[in-house]
Amino acid sequence: MSVIIIIFLTAVVALFSGVFEQGKWARYIGIAGLLVAFYVSFLPEHQFFAQYKSMFDFSQTAALFTKISIVVTLLLFFLGGFAFSNHRSHQSELYTLMLFSLIGGIILFSYQNLVTLFLGIEILSIPLYVMAGARKTDLRATEASMKYFLMGAFATGFLLFGVALIYGSAASFDLYTIQAFGVANSTNLMFVMGCVLMLTALAFKVSLAPFHMWSPDVYQGSPSLITTFMMTVVKISGFVALFRLMTIAFYGVFSEWINILGVLVIITLLLANFMGLAQSNAKRMLAYSSVSHAGYIALIFFGINNLSTYNLAFYLFAYSLASVGVMMCLIYVEKIKRECSFKAFNGLAKTEPILAVTASISLLSMAGIPLTAGFVGKFSLFAQAMDALPILVVIAVIGSAISIAYYLRLIIAMFFYEESSFNTTEKVSLTYNIVAVFIIAAIITLGVYPDLFAYQFGL
Repeated sequence: MSVIIIIFLTAVVALFSGVFEQGKWARYIGIAGLLVAFYVSFLPEHQFFAQYKSMFDFSQTAALFTKISIVVTLLLFFLGGFAFSNHRSHQSELYTLMLFSLIGGIILFSYQNLVTLFLGIEILSIPLYVMAGARKTDLRATEASMKYFLMGAFATGFLLFGVALIYGSAASFDLYTIQAFGVANSTNLMFVMGCVLMLTALAFKVSLAPFHMWSPDVYQGSPSLITTFMMTVVKISGFVALFRLMTIAFYGVFSEWINILGVLVIITLLLANFMGLAQSNAKRMLAYSSVSHAGYIALIFFGINNLSTYNLAFYLFAYSLASVGVMMCLIYVEKIKRECSFKAFNGLAKTEPILAVTASISLLSMAGIPLTAGFVGKFSLFAQAMDALPILVVIAVIGSAISIAYYLRLIIAMFFYEESSFNTTEKVSLTYNIVAVFIIAAIITLGVYPDLFAYQFGL
């Protein structure tokens, strides 16, 4: 709760800083507030907040995911100076909305009650609808905002209908009371239907196929830094919320929903990776890549054991680092070339080698190549799921093999094609190079010595 209060106050100050010099101080205020929040996340919660434990419990697990989300958001704020240079008139609002959305994510890490779950999802989502349409003169941005809003409202309807059925059967919003009811009444039709509806709603949020239809258009139409936020912090929040809901509240009806989730995983892995092959736009390809990673992450529900939470956290952190690494390269290319086709990346390695290397290592990590954090993350999830349903792991390996093809297209474009149109005076800033070096070091270090992740986050 202390972390939420700090981030909220930071967001308010950042918002009102827009009165001065077009909000140029909002980014620095946000970075300072996030650093303070990151420090506080290592401290035990104040006793005063114990009275809210029935609704919100900032446990060690919640603190872990909070730290990960804050680190990723910090990286995005460092990139914001260049990425938001076309939004100078309202950049303070964009930073503020990102902070408010982060608060919603932190609530989803700690909710103990279905009411808190609903509040967390809405606090996370509503700022995103606004940020997706930040480029007011761009029709794609308007389409992205409207599509995200309409699909989000549709998913919220499923969620609330499911909550109503769960409350009607279990007579409680508390996760553990619902769990006890499910264990004793696993064949209760109203309860099972509520479970399926809530699973469907959260499948929309994390973009599991066939509920992913909004993702490619929204990711492509939104400002690239906001797209990165959706690919990382929003996906982390959605999956943690889904994991807590299904493994705590609906543990008693595990056999009723696990097969449905298995079908969604198969559809996601095959559809997203084949669609990724067909793309000519790098940003849209990365959108389908994000959908495919939702399928890999969902393997966490199969063969659940004591290490499942740690495996989930490691994979989400590794994937988020790789996403930031690729998208920071895309942000630069999009700014220079005004497009995101694969051809736009031709010859990037000759003019911005650090950026190209960062994107390449990030793509290799996404593909699960050894000596990267992505390989360790995928191996952990695959090893866990192998004990429960080997066929899913086989399909996941096939999906990973397919993904290498479209990841390599981008790497080949950057390193092996001649291109002269990068002759520009607008070079990558020192901040971008520092973030790039950090991402390269983190991906390789965690790939070689994954235990460092547990050490760094106080586990």
